[in-house]
Amino acid sequence: MAVERASQYSCEDSDLTLDVHRVLWPQLQAAPRLQGIYELEIASSEALYRVERNGVLIDAPTLQQQSHELGQRILQLETEAYEIAGQPFNLGSPKQLGEIFFDKLGLPVIKKTATGARSTDEEVLEKLAEDYPLPAKLLEHRSLSKLKSTYTDKLAGMALPRDGRVHTHYAQAVAVTGRLSSNDPNLQNIPIRTVEGRRVREAFVAPPGHLIASADYSQIELRIMAHLSGDEALLRAFRDGQDVHRATAAEVFGIAPEQVSAEQRRYAKTINFGLIYGMSSFGLAKSLGIETKAAAAYIERYFQRYPGVKRYMDDTRAAAKTQGYVETVFGRRLYLPEINSPNGPRRAGAERAAINAPMQGTAADLIKMSMVQVQQALDAQRPGVRMVMQVHDELVFELPESEADWLREAVPALMAGVATLQVPLVAEVGMGRNWDQAH
Repeated sequence: MAVERASQYSCEDSDLTLDVHRVLWPQLQAAPRLQGIYELEIASSEALYRVERNGVLIDAPTLQQQSHELGQRILQLETEAYEIAGQPFNLGSPKQLGEIFFDKLGLPVIKKTATGARSTDEEVLEKLAEDYPLPAKLLEHRSLSKLKSTYTDKLAGMALPRDGRVHTHYAQAVAVTGRLSSNDPNLQNIPIRTVEGRRVREAFVAPPGHLIASADYSQIELRIMAHLSGDEALLRAFRDGQDVHRATAAEVFGIAPEQVSAEQRRYAKTINFGLIYGMSSFGLAKSLGIETKAAAAYIERYFQRYPGVKRYMDDTRAAAKTQGYVETVFGRRLYLPEINSPNGPRRAGAERAAINAPMQGTAADLIKMSMVQVQQALDAQRPGVRMVMQVHDELVFELPESEADWLREAVPALMAGVATLQVPLVAEVGMGRNWDQAH
């Protein structure tokens, strides 16, 4: 009976899929660029199947040690929080936090909830943490607790007993930009901006006699911005192999590149990446910790020096409002249903997405092209090398030590050659005994 039911389900599933195909396939044939994206997704799915099957080896004792250390630090943070507050309290209770913050310690109320209660959400904690120690302790406590519960406590248990490897599941049709998402476990969200987060990568290891290699695109979204905008100054910086953040700082501050200070380069880097995500002067001011008027002046000076970027942003917003979608370099469509919304914040969010989506989507297309090309090369030339993960703009490999020279030379060349843009694509490789060392 079970076989009969399974057969009926399988046949019905296939029949309905054929019905959908008959409706959609003519539409794809009428749009050759979209058909190209569909063909890329089919080819990517075959490479992803291999990556999922390969899995990546996990070092359980390393995770166990990290969990213990995180637990100790979390307990220490609780004790320190109690000392600052002058009493024990539930660190996860908004009500108790409100009483201690605002009634006992007299911290300023930043905002209120919809019900009129004094908010202690993440944004409020981050603002208060700039001036007060208790909110800073709470933020660190939350960050480490999440890292422990999500990764160091769980990852080893998610490895299959037969091979000691975790086999994540990649989804191609979840993120609207075309980026892959990953679950069970989610490999895309392991924090890399904290020391503790980066240490989790130490537990992704190579077997004896093997190495882990990481190949990722260098400043890919900025390069795509240069290509899409056609801005001469930005194109020149990449074509000449300049440090683009230093070049931007030199332009914005009106000084020679060799005179740029570390802080000025940091400002320029924040501006470069902020504008990619459609950041406003308010958002930039918050990121840099400066006045909104000063941030607006930086943005204005940036657009004066890079007029092509300003033109691209204006044209992209206008096109999105007219047609309801934007496109990647290769023709992937990214629909923006809120682009003409009467709701101001929703419309503004869609406008920011209109700027960023073509860049993030093009980067997603490029990494999928790379996966396909690299897997074909591995099958043809180096079957002992296995692709074991894909994380944003990065491909991760497990390889015999004897293949290190080949991979270091061949994979960046393959990744750089998948498409021709107005600026060179550059991929870099790092290697080590674990994923952290490979960076």
